[in-house]
Amino acid sequence: MVATNTVAPVVINGTTEVTLSVPELNRQSSRYEISTQTLGTKEKIFKFVKKYLCEGQKFAEKEDSEVSGGVAQKPDWFDTFGVKHRKLLAFLIPPIFMWIWWWAYAIAHNVFALYATRYSLPIVMAFGSFIGGMTCEGSGAVAFPIMTLFLHINPTIARDFAIMIQSCGMTSASFTILFMRVALEWHSIIFCSIGATVGIVIGMEYVDPLLSKEQKKMFFVSIWFAFACALFLLNTQKKRKTYFNIQMFTGWKAILLVATGFVGGILTSFAGTGVCICSFSVLTLVFNISEKIATQTSIILMAGNTLVAFFWRAKINGDISDEAWEYWKCTIPISVIVGPLGAFIGSYVHRQTLAWAVYVLELVALVGGFIIVKPSWTLTAICIAIIAGGFAFFFFLSKLGLYLLTTYPDHNLPTNSSNIRTQTSFANLRSTKIDAVDSAGS
Repeated sequence: MVATNTVAPVVINGTTEVTLSVPELNRQSSRYEISTQTLGTKEKIFKFVKKYLCEGQKFAEKEDSEVSGGVAQKPDWFDTFGVKHRKLLAFLIPPIFMWIWWWAYAIAHNVFALYATRYSLPIVMAFGSFIGGMTCEGSGAVAFPIMTLFLHINPTIARDFAIMIQSCGMTSASFTILFMRVALEWHSIIFCSIGATVGIVIGMEYVDPLLSKEQKKMFFVSIWFAFACALFLLNTQKKRKTYFNIQMFTGWKAILLVATGFVGGILTSFAGTGVCICSFSVLTLVFNISEKIATQTSIILMAGNTLVAFFWRAKINGDISDEAWEYWKCTIPISVIVGPLGAFIGSYVHRQTLAWAVYVLELVALVGGFIIVKPSWTLTAICIAIIAGGFAFFFFLSKLGLYLLTTYPDHNLPTNSSNIRTQTSFANLRSTKIDAVDSAGS
């Protein structure tokens, strides 16, 4: 018989030695059993909101203060303020910087008079920049279909505007991500940018002139819907193992990223966006990167490549229309606020929430495209082939990703989810309880 007040030393997780009495272990077990009972309606709602809207951010593993070899110094008031209010500063600095020079330019050149005729795009981009900052799709993925399908704006003007406004909104969102030191996949940023730069130039010079207006519109919605199918395919893999960066990076993986960037650059050349979803697809399906990390990486990647495309169109081609310039001038003050806001909120919400936002957007764009454009039977067949072929290609990528998982050293370890960690911790607690009883009985 074991006394009820028996005390036994135990070790939890092999690191921390504690002393627990048997009654205390019984209470720990009882609390866990109570917590696993059926949740009430309020608890379910709270759990849903916490999981899908307040999941939390993924930060880089090390802060500057943790770098070894430095001399410990007492932080001054500026450092303390920066660390304490980092999130607020990350959100405020981009719009303040952009607004200062925009107001100076707007007053000097009377930009306000343009709003009488160019008010539609600032309204559109209040939503588009938010989506661009929050998801793996650039704001051009919202601007381009609305401008071409609903506002009947020339696809070339829509493409140029999407590139121009993303050079402001996406760079502002990128600053927010970098300033908050959110975790990123830098292999993708570097190698995809190399391929995308070449793809943008070749696409603008040789591919874009070959496509008609109807083809640009329908190819855009078809390719993006195929991407939505790929994202849905990805999320059918329950409890899949994900990583913060590409595991066992080798030469062929670098080549794959360069090729991915090249294809994305071609898409960007006629639609104003594309490298972001190409990078996202390869990172998540092939390299099993977390969707949140891939989303934040795609924003940084798209910001840099819109600057390349903007420079090429404005300085090399010199062919941006006055209409695109006017829309851009009127939309800047909206985009630079909403873009960082989307990036800030997107770093918190659950990956499934971001995925459903993409599903809805691409379905609406596809249906709207067929209703408004009314493509010919030939073009319709091509669009169906793009969707089917894209889905098959993404399915192949997902199978490749599953194979690569088996080549990693930790492929036999359990998924690194919070549920697994919780269950493991309680399993340790239960074994601790048994060990304590046995120790006390002996």
